[in-house]
Amino acid sequence: MLEDKQWSWVLLITSSTTLICCALPILLVSMSLGAVSAAMFANFPFLTILAHYKIWLFAGSGVMMVAAGWALFRPNRTCPADSAKAKACAQAHRWNTRIFSVSLGIWLIGFAAAYLALPLLTLYDNFIC
Repeated sequence: MLEDKQWSWVLLITSSTTLICCALPILLVSMSLGAVSAAMFANFPFLTILAHYKIWLFAGSGVMMVAAGWALFRPNRTCPADSAKAKACAQAHRWNTRIFSVSLGIWLIGFAAAYLALPLLTLYDNFIC
């Protein structure tokens, strides 16, 4: 089983892949930088693979988010009785909570860009016209 510190870094990496594959290209195209997005996909072919399997990418990273959230905030989580170790444990938990929050934010931005942006834009266009 992964320790708290290892969970936080795994989460940060997996949630960042959702941002890179889905949110960044949409942001670039929205800012009229489609050529930059095309050059990025041409120079980094793994981005095409990530975008092609984005359902599995989001599902896998979502499951990891839930597992890491449980590992960080599980009931009966305790720190050692030794004061030095307890202080280090509390500090590590604070940092892991921060990294988890950043990872969750990145995941939510990627999810919104990949799955919610187009339906909301279509709904907006239908409402206005």
